[in-house]
Amino acid sequence: MRWPWISMLIAVLVAASPLGREVIHNGFLSGEALSRDIVRPLFFMGLAIFALIAAVEWLVRLIISKRRARGTTS
Repeated sequence: MRWPWISMLIAVLVAASPLGREVIHNGFLSGEALSRDIVRPLFFMGLAIFALIAAVEWLVRLIISKRRARGTTS
């Protein structure tokens, strides 16, 4: 079984981008409570979306590997 590396690579690239760093900073390190309250739910929604994408990628890879193991050509 293969690790969903494409999704993880995209997640790391998004988090390392200037926009991603700004969201992380505003969500957890900002001194303003209003900024933290607005950005933190957005951060967790993005995290949930990336987890869902990784789960779908893992499921597709699992289905493909099972089909290859059976020898299905179609």
